Formats: sequence, C-alpha cells, structure tokens
Amino acid sequence: MELTGRRSRLGRHLHKREGAEINLVSMIDMMTILVFFLLVHGGFVRLAVLQLNLPSAQSEARNEPPAFELEVTVRESGIEIGDRSTGLLSRIEKTDGGYDYGQLTAHLTRIKRQFPEKEEATVLVEPYISYDVVVAVMDRVRVAEERDAVLNRVNRVELFPQVSVGDAPL
Repeated sequence: MELTGRRSRLGRHLHKREGAEINLVSMIDMMTILVFFLLVHGGFVRLAVLQLNLPSAQSEARNEPPAFELEVTVRESGIEIGDRSTGLLSRIEKTDGGYDYGQLTAHLTRIKRQFPEKEEATVLVEPYISYDVVVAVMDRVRVAEERDAVLNRVNRVELFPQVSVGDAPL
C-alpha cells in the first residue's frame, strides 16, 4: 500500500511540472528593442569625443632643425608654458583660488601671434591633477575667448586645435 501511495504522489508531482514552458518571444522582443536603442544612440556618443593625437611607438627621428613645439605642463604648483627644444618660456603660479586660466590664455595668444601656422600643442600632466583641471587647460589651449567691446559679445579664436596629452616629467 505504501508503494502505490508513493507512486500516486510522484505521479501528481510530475504531472504538475509538465505544463511549465519557457516563453522566449518576450525576451527576443526586448533584445531587439535594446539593440535598436544602442544603435540609435551610439552615433550621438561619438560626437562628444575629442580626438587626441598621440605619438606612435614607431615614430621616426628627423634630422631637421628643431622647430617650435609648444608644451603646457600642469603641475600642483602651477602651469608651465615652454618649448620642447629651448625650455621654459613662462610660469603661472597657482593661487589660493586655483589656476589662473586667464593668464594662460593671454600667454598662449601671444605665442599664437608669434607662430600663426602652428596648430599642435602638448599638454603634460602630473599625477593626481584633477580631471576638471586637465579639461579646462585643454580647452584654453584649443580656443581663446576674447571680449568684443564694440559688438558686446564673446568671440572664440582658435589657438592650437591639435592637442596631445602625456605625463609630465618629474
């Protein structure tokens, strides 16, 4: 009698599990919508990315005389503007209020007047400099904003649009 009781319980248990099915249609619908969403929004993300020109590992040495190569070094103590071949041109000390970006723009505008054909600049950053400071310096290196008193508006002047980023020497 115990054997038939067990069989009947087992039979009822298996009978309940037979009706369970996995419906994949709703999951396929969600995956289709997700893929479509990612494809549509993937193009917009690429528009906000700033393209950087990093030096390649196989760059060749040239026998040309050293040309002016602008380097802007961001340090904890201040910002240094220099030429790779001649050295430091000017230094902007960091104050209690932070970095003086206006003075940086003025120095870079003077350099652009001396070398109007120059479009490349290198921003060298010490470790532990905040990302906001790096972006602000890169923006000032790329574009200067000048106030036009006659028209009462701000004009954007392109300085050095091709910016490379690297680690600052110690």
